[in-house]
Amino acid sequence: MSLKRINPLIALSLLLSLIVSSCGIIGASSDEKEIQVYSGRQYDLEQAFTDYSTETSNNVEFLFGKDAAMRERLRAEGESTLADIFMTVDASNLQLAAIQGLLQPMDSDKIGDLLPENLIHPDQLWVGLSKRVRTIMYHPDRVDPSELSTYEDLADPKWKGRLCMRNAANVYTQSLVASLIYHHGYDNALAVVEGWVANEAQILPKDTRILETIAAGGCDVGVTNHYYLARLLADDPDFPVLPFWANQDGRGVHVNISGAGVTAASDNRDLAVDLIEWLADEGQEAFVYGNHEYPVNPNVQPPPIVRPWGTFKEDSLNASEFAILNADAIQIMNKAGYE
Repeated sequence: MSLKRINPLIALSLLLSLIVSSCGIIGASSDEKEIQVYSGRQYDLEQAFTDYSTETSNNVEFLFGKDAAMRERLRAEGESTLADIFMTVDASNLQLAAIQGLLQPMDSDKIGDLLPENLIHPDQLWVGLSKRVRTIMYHPDRVDPSELSTYEDLADPKWKGRLCMRNAANVYTQSLVASLIYHHGYDNALAVVEGWVANEAQILPKDTRILETIAAGGCDVGVTNHYYLARLLADDPDFPVLPFWANQDGRGVHVNISGAGVTAASDNRDLAVDLIEWLADEGQEAFVYGNHEYPVNPNVQPPPIVRPWGTFKEDSLNASEFAILNADAIQIMNKAGYE
């Protein structure tokens, strides 16, 4: 098997998107079966798909780009698309693809038996393949964990001048705010975001920057996806930031997903379903370990580097709600002056 990495900038131009797929399969022999994947996940796929190709003799071809650009390409190509699978790093883009009629039901008993209900579209239009826990991070020399509790508590004035957050344009931030809307209603969610703003939160463009700022003393607490800290600890075991699992006395910590669905126009539906089932089962460890993510399959252990962090209660909200409430989340951040 071979993987072709195409410059993600191609995907940003819809016009070019419509003509690029003629690049072809690389290294595929005439007796191989090919599965075409449009992927917003641009890293740590090699081991899982090498294993799949070795086990099945099916070849996997990729076109990489930003999630939204890949979804727009899929919509524009319509019935003529070569894509069999749409893969993203956030539930909102999967759900938007489902709403736009770009995905078809997988009708997989295996997926329904293996995975939690909240990580599967109600009609199996998509499925989560790894969990991305977005939680509170803190510097242990400046914050006692007994001070920490919930995302909502970060609006308390005690965190004024001590808080770092991700920018409003980031889909992970939008999905977190969408979860607040679901659990508290529009007005109460707005009050929480206004509290973050009142606390003069530093708004940064990347999760890694948030963690590095905490480590350097620029803020004491922040909110990031867990695996960014795991990456930093893999390079430097003494990196001075720890995770705190938010909202453990209530609904549980916010969880997003990396996931996939079968395209509505796929010419290889059964093969596409087979690959997604394999990633949720035999290939689950290889799929999640490369990026230190948490498995969706409860029979698979978390990656070694995150095991010392212990277990946690997670929000059981179906990930489809992130897209359903996305527009309201963006509106709330605009009203609150959260940039």
